[in-house]
Amino acid sequence: MGEIMKHPDELYPLMKLMLSAKRVEKKTSVWQLQPHWVFCYATLRKVSRSFALVIQQLPSNLRDVVCVYYLVLRALDTVEDDTSLTTEVRVPILKDFYCHLHDPEWHFSCGTMAFKVLMDQFHHVSTAFLELDTDYQEVIKDITKRMGEGMAKFLCKEVGTIDDYNEYCHYAAGLCGLGLSKLFYASGREDLAPESLSISMGLFLQKISIIRDYLEDINEVPKCRMFWPRQIWSKYVNKLEDFKYEENSVKAVQCLNEMVTNVLLHVEDCLVYMSNLRDPSIFQICAIPLVINMGNLMMYYNNVEIFKGVVEMRRGLCAKIIDQTRTMADVYGAFFDFCCIMQSKVDRDDPNATSTLKRLEEILKTCRDSGTLINQRKSYTFSHQPNYNIPVLFVIYIYFTCVECQSETVPQGRGKTVYTPPSGYTEYVVVIVVYV
Repeated sequence: MGEIMKHPDELYPLMKLMLSAKRVEKKTSVWQLQPHWVFCYATLRKVSRSFALVIQQLPSNLRDVVCVYYLVLRALDTVEDDTSLTTEVRVPILKDFYCHLHDPEWHFSCGTMAFKVLMDQFHHVSTAFLELDTDYQEVIKDITKRMGEGMAKFLCKEVGTIDDYNEYCHYAAGLCGLGLSKLFYASGREDLAPESLSISMGLFLQKISIIRDYLEDINEVPKCRMFWPRQIWSKYVNKLEDFKYEENSVKAVQCLNEMVTNVLLHVEDCLVYMSNLRDPSIFQICAIPLVINMGNLMMYYNNVEIFKGVVEMRRGLCAKIIDQTRTMADVYGAFFDFCCIMQSKVDRDDPNATSTLKRLEEILKTCRDSGTLINQRKSYTFSHQPNYNIPVLFVIYIYFTCVECQSETVPQGRGKTVYTPPSGYTEYVVVIVVYV
């Protein structure tokens, strides 16, 4: 609540997002007569974080496809993530996972919370998969096979070199990006993107996720998970877990900054990929996670809190990004803003400062050269105070107090929750705001 009152410009987009989520729920009521689709869309909202909203705004011929694709890969990831299972158990499941897509009876118990439900009732996902056109099925099956084989490989192999790191991220997310591009192409709504650009999109997102999840992965029970490449972290400490300790905080931040600089290598490919998209809904499903994650990367840079807990973008700022990200000019503008902020955070004594500044300047130049930056545009760097009056802010304050007290949250796994506003509250407050 305090963050919202500090950033009143985020109130309106936050409420628009809530209304949009409720409209999506009503729109998906058509599936209520088909139990497998009821399960897929209900589970999507529980395991996909903010991605669920943009998926459900896709055109009808792609919405079901991307929903199933996401759940299949999330299930595959759940098997990989479950360290309570031995490697000997997980490896064959990962390698053969694609075969089970054609078996509407198959399921495998693993994971926790919403992810366990997904795995225990995976037959619903398989049933939905079998209703898709064969072109879509072949793409999903091929990507699942290749990802499963790659994940199995790295259950038995350390992420030692930067090449290993890139290879692991290729399997864990690069192939996911490639699959999405092929699904977009199969739908007839996009040209087939170059493979290297599709994979770069996935690597960008996966590397940010690996940075964010340092503490959770290193504290994983019964066995820690280590995806930061030894080639990078061994310059600073003897063991990766040493970054948790206060006495190593300077070295931890220096290593973190090198990891962030490595992510920046993929930004220009991402911008090229985005600039080639034509369909507005497909553009949004790619642009929103991209911009939010660039904002997260800016927050992670030079931030020791990564080694102490979860560092995430404000909910209100996420809503603002979703509301404002419509065109390629919006993407260039957001990347320009976040790179400017990151540039201001660079410590000249950091051993990676020169490399970081060089990468940032190259991205800033790309954004400037796009010709889309204008002085009047809305910026994430500076807060624009809206023309709210005191009665409106007071109503908003009461509204959010009610929401915080009465809303439900659904466990996400890996330290995340999905926010669900109480029925009726959003419409009530919007009416009051408009009236005032």
